[in-house]
Amino acid sequence: MIRVRFAPSPTGYLHIGSARTFIFNWLFARRNGGTMILRIDDTDLERNTEESLQSIRDGLKWLGLGWDERYRQSERLDLHRAMAQDILAKGLAYRDFTPLLSGGGTMNASVAEKFNPDYRQLGTEESDRRASAGEAFVIRYRVPRGTGKSVRFTDLVYGEQEKALDDIEDFALLRSNGAPTYHLASCADDADLRISHIIRGQDHLTNTFKHLLVFRAAGVEPPQFAHLPLLLAPDGSKLSKRNHGIAVSIKTYEDKGIIREAFINFMCLLGWSPKDDREVLSLKELEELFSFKGVNRSNAIVNFTAQLPLDAKAVALNAEHLRLLTVEDLAARLLPFARQDWPEARLEKILQITPLIRERIKLLQGIQSAGDFFFAAELAPYESSELIPKKGDAALALRVLQQARETLATADFTHDGLDAALRGAAETLGIKAGQMFEPIRVAACGRKTAPPLFGTLEVLGRETCLKRIGQAITKLQTETTI
Repeated sequence: MIRVRFAPSPTGYLHIGSARTFIFNWLFARRNGGTMILRIDDTDLERNTEESLQSIRDGLKWLGLGWDERYRQSERLDLHRAMAQDILAKGLAYRDFTPLLSGGGTMNASVAEKFNPDYRQLGTEESDRRASAGEAFVIRYRVPRGTGKSVRFTDLVYGEQEKALDDIEDFALLRSNGAPTYHLASCADDADLRISHIIRGQDHLTNTFKHLLVFRAAGVEPPQFAHLPLLLAPDGSKLSKRNHGIAVSIKTYEDKGIIREAFINFMCLLGWSPKDDREVLSLKELEELFSFKGVNRSNAIVNFTAQLPLDAKAVALNAEHLRLLTVEDLAARLLPFARQDWPEARLEKILQITPLIRERIKLLQGIQSAGDFFFAAELAPYESSELIPKKGDAALALRVLQQARETLATADFTHDGLDAALRGAAETLGIKAGQMFEPIRVAACGRKTAPPLFGTLEVLGRETCLKRIGQAITKLQTETTI
């Protein structure tokens, strides 16, 4: 039975690299009919915060993928301690009474030694006596020395891995305050939850040698391991919260208007590919295609800038995914991005403008620039010269707008009705349709580049169109020489 887990530590917001790890775990579980487990690794009480935990919850909720089982490490401390005591009882660990280690920190020994011989060689009776007397100690794994042997495993991404036992320090399992270390808690929970595959970042690959020792000491068959390539910043440095701020937060992508389908698609392409050159992939397609054979060994770069903390590829994929949504779905997602100072920014109005702007936006946030004139009581200032059509002058622009005002006052205010009426008006003036439409577009929208004219006028409505055209006429008469 395939059982995988995502095990974030609540010490900050949800990192996009962590989100990718969750996505890959989820895809592997779903493709293989397995179980997806969320385990909050919250034993680091000094660094964990409820705010961080809520941020992780919110990020995973936005992804919308879900999980099958959920646990918190802090509720499983007895299990962790029992495993440490079992390994100690087998003689595979020892108590280290070094005073500097009372908090469970790193060993007071040189890197060359890798262990503290005084306590490694301490007899069981003396060790028990000192522990019973209340002396503080750390339980440390007793790595075999001088055997010439190695720890080996086959990573599902990086292949054969090996490390000599003599190169592994006697690492701590249990701190003097009874708190488990990451190595112990992670292995104890993975064993108890019957995790079959551990899928995590490549930066954890070196930890795997220690974890294999713990699993074997506990008499547990180790899971299989698959380590994922790291995400790097444009300068090649590891993508981190400390150095790269909001660019590594999943919340940034949500707040800028990346939709979850596009974000998941983008995350998958950072370090994985379907091997058929496709890039725009639905969640169903990703689930069907995902395998470790497609995961690259080289690290992936997230290209962002100080001006735009989003990768340009993510933005381009988002534009493609927006076009795949139904008008109703897209409108519902655009609604929260409408500016609060827009009157009548209700779903009914958003539904009307969505077909007009969907090809013009790449982010949900784009509604604020592509659709602002639909809601504005007054248009932003524009130059009167913008009202003049190609191969025309201010006098022609004025005639066009005066004819448009007359025509629109009685026209059938539907797309087809407006099309017929304004083309007829162009014939009346003896000009090309484009020369007719250009001044009207600027007058109605306040810009030359705007959504399709007839649909735009229909949504704006007769009253607004006549008002804005009247204002444009006044603008021409007072600001130009006719």
